[in-house]
Amino acid sequence: MNDQIRPDPPADTGPAVGYLDFARVGPLSRPAAAAIAEATGLATRLDPADLDLLFARADAARDSAARLLEARPHEIALVPSTSNGLFTVAAALDGAGTVLVPRDEFPANLYPWLRFAARGGPAVRLVEPAGHRHLTPDLLRRHLTPDVTALTVSAVDSLTGHPAPLAALKEVLGPGRLLIVDAIQGLGSVPLETKAADVLVSGGQKWLRSGWGAALLLIRDRCADRLRPGLGGWAGVTDPFAQRHPATPLPGAAAHLATNPDFPAAAALGAAIDDLFDQGGPAAVGARIRATLAELLDRARRAGADVLLDGLDPRERAGIGTFRLPGHDPATVHRTLETAGLITTRRGEWIRLSPHASTSTAAADLLTDALRTLTRPAPHPEPHPKPHPEPHPEPHPEPHPEPHPAPHPAPHSEPHPEEPTCPTS
Repeated sequence: MNDQIRPDPPADTGPAVGYLDFARVGPLSRPAAAAIAEATGLATRLDPADLDLLFARADAARDSAARLLEARPHEIALVPSTSNGLFTVAAALDGAGTVLVPRDEFPANLYPWLRFAARGGPAVRLVEPAGHRHLTPDLLRRHLTPDVTALTVSAVDSLTGHPAPLAALKEVLGPGRLLIVDAIQGLGSVPLETKAADVLVSGGQKWLRSGWGAALLLIRDRCADRLRPGLGGWAGVTDPFAQRHPATPLPGAAAHLATNPDFPAAAALGAAIDDLFDQGGPAAVGARIRATLAELLDRARRAGADVLLDGLDPRERAGIGTFRLPGHDPATVHRTLETAGLITTRRGEWIRLSPHASTSTAAADLLTDALRTLTRPAPHPEPHPKPHPEPHPEPHPEPHPEPHPAPHPAPHSEPHPEEPTCPTS
């Protein structure tokens, strides 16, 4: 194993021209890679001041996240992943009541509620949105029975790219019910109505391009007293070495910490958020992403593709667009795109495109060329001319043989083994 730590990422790192899969995972950005290298260097050396520097990097990441989410720093904790954050919230909810979950939610925002419902937590009720669109305020209103205590939604649908109307949903819920948001498909790609979220969780490995190992957990002060530290461990209390346990929880979201963060991952997350602001912030980056996606979907339409939720205004779609090519096997379409250098995701019959602000126009040209190979008519082979038959020469007359005496008839015998006995042989 090579234990040498490279201080800076190679200058030529970065996604390929045809990388259109940021909704699955975003290749590590240079600022994030540099932050990981720097933090790993500190952890490798670990002089007396280095551990303090690592904690400082995590605190800086939390401060940057607070700026992004329009929150106070103490309302944010760093957890290992989006899934871990959602399980943390599910463990913190009181057992009474019901959590509403859209039926087509990404599984990471379904399993925490199901698992804890089976262990005495709130019941789960699935809500069926209409026509691949996100949950609407009217539909939510029809499902608001007195037992409902929370709604959990993705900020952006992972298949269609349709953003949830977070502010309108929170208005329907009112102050007495929680709006819990899985923001990973929107944070870093488009502006989000984050102020509407009572609780928000998001990793950074997709649109923020910070890699795995650190995620944001936002718990607003306005609802903190309704969430008990179900998974909060020694790192979430004021005195971990108290004589009596459990000790008093830390204020804010830190009460839900199980342990210390992954420091290199936390540093990368903070660097990625800072880089987002250096590029103009969510609004500027989102405008570039939406323009690039609109061009890609237009190229797909020109090739005869069906676009999922094609009636959406570009502002009603985040960084995700999905299409299918009628009459063509989806697996074949996906392989053809990959062969052409286009990295996408296939979900059943749909091909998902998710570019970033750095995606160049060359990706749209690659898409056009790849789809053209599938949709252009196959050339008809030229018919081969029939060969002219060779003229048969006139037969020469055989000379008449001299007459011989008639032979005596031979006795009956079996034919010779090599002699054909059937005229078609």
